[in-house]
Amino acid sequence: MQALLKDKFMAQDTNFKMHLQELDALNKKIERRKFLKSTAGGLGAMALGSLLSSSISTKSFEEQILDALPTIAPKAKRVVYLFMSGGPSQFETFDYKPGLINMQGQGLPDSVRNGQRLTGMSANQAQLPIASSFANFKQYGKSNTWVSDLLPYTAQVVDELCIIKSMYTEQINHDPALTFFQTGHQLPGRPSIGSWLSYGLGSENKNLPAFIVLVSKNAARDQPLYARLWGNGFLPSQHQGVQFRSGNDPVLFLNNPEGYDGKDRKEMLDYLSQLNNLQNDVWGDPEVNARMSQYELAFKMQTSVPDVMDTSKESEEVFELYGPDSREKGTFAANCILARKLLEKDVRFVQLYHQGWDHHGSLPSGMKQQCKQTDQASAALIMDLKRRGMLEDTLVIWGGEFGRTVYSQGKLEKENYGRDHHPRCFTMWMAGAGVKPGTTYGQTDDFSYNIVKNPVHVHDFQATLLHIMGINHEQLIYKYQGRRFRLTDVSGNVINDILA
Repeated sequence: MQALLKDKFMAQDTNFKMHLQELDALNKKIERRKFLKSTAGGLGAMALGSLLSSSISTKSFEEQILDALPTIAPKAKRVVYLFMSGGPSQFETFDYKPGLINMQGQGLPDSVRNGQRLTGMSANQAQLPIASSFANFKQYGKSNTWVSDLLPYTAQVVDELCIIKSMYTEQINHDPALTFFQTGHQLPGRPSIGSWLSYGLGSENKNLPAFIVLVSKNAARDQPLYARLWGNGFLPSQHQGVQFRSGNDPVLFLNNPEGYDGKDRKEMLDYLSQLNNLQNDVWGDPEVNARMSQYELAFKMQTSVPDVMDTSKESEEVFELYGPDSREKGTFAANCILARKLLEKDVRFVQLYHQGWDHHGSLPSGMKQQCKQTDQASAALIMDLKRRGMLEDTLVIWGGEFGRTVYSQGKLEKENYGRDHHPRCFTMWMAGAGVKPGTTYGQTDDFSYNIVKNPVHVHDFQATLLHIMGINHEQLIYKYQGRRFRLTDVSGNVINDILA
């Protein structure tokens, strides 16, 4: 059967071997010294040795370039990104603006708005009434950082945080803003952050994916999440994020079909691998190898996933630390425990999504509920990582896709008011490896409407994240359809002032 298949494949391209010989001959004709002199920088020279060391390499051109790049000393080995989908209000969390109390109900001055774009949900309002925060603020820690009383647990670890108050983006609606944060572009189709890290750094655990996603089941579904947010885009498919779910099947299609045991599955995969090898010999399509590696990883995950998803051996103290929700699989708190377990297994990038932060109405009750679901577990994750000696080489990130407006969307009523989307300035925090603890970076105006000091663009955040992981964002490149792409597109600067 194998011989017949191979004959059939080879018959589709009778000149296949001739093409390889011609390429090999062309490779050998390249004059090494001339090629080195013609390169403007050292990049081509560094990669040349591996390119010419053998006529046929098992690595792609991009992989050989990555191997040859000068490296930055990494501060972090792994990342856990707590993404608060919907856009948390900075007014009720970290950006304290006490001066707004005396301006309650007044219209937002035109000099502050300065003609900036509004969403269709508030653009036709006759007035944009200022809404001060309903939350109370106090200073915490040695850093004397202002934190809302909605976040009492986060306040206890504030000296571990680097709070960035001057984030901004160009995207004013959820889907493009989410996509922009995760992929560096507002349009779908590009690789996500975790996929770029998997491509650039690979995996340290051969039995689990390098990039794993957990979505809270106890969150309000105000805005949808799409699998493309953790997709590999045009990168090889083994770099895509894998969503782990609560329930009997944490990973879809991972369990053996009915009637198959482990031995049957292994034999099937062996035969499938032989067929794929034949196809790869003919076409040389890198996606064939990528698919084969996925099959092999899936087989290994059949034993590794049940082990890592089992929290029954966690102590009572751990569940108390993360809060009562941590005992229920699929909640944000339970996912934080799973995230810690995955990080212990050296998973490169773990991303938690928690929806429900899109408060166009009922802001007070909505914010209280969201903070109750996430505050304790977020702080517990930092404390848990620190006491296990993992925070020093783990980067923890918290934040959403944009912030909220200083003015009320619709009438300003005591409980039934909300805030619209605001991309001009918002707050997120980072903690752990690579960042200065107990610091606040950036400043907004008295209305938290414009940035007055140290603006941080989304591409700057992405460049800084990659830098902490030991990657120069300008050199992490993948060539696709004639263009060289990167996570930060054509911009982005590392924010050196927040680096430890």
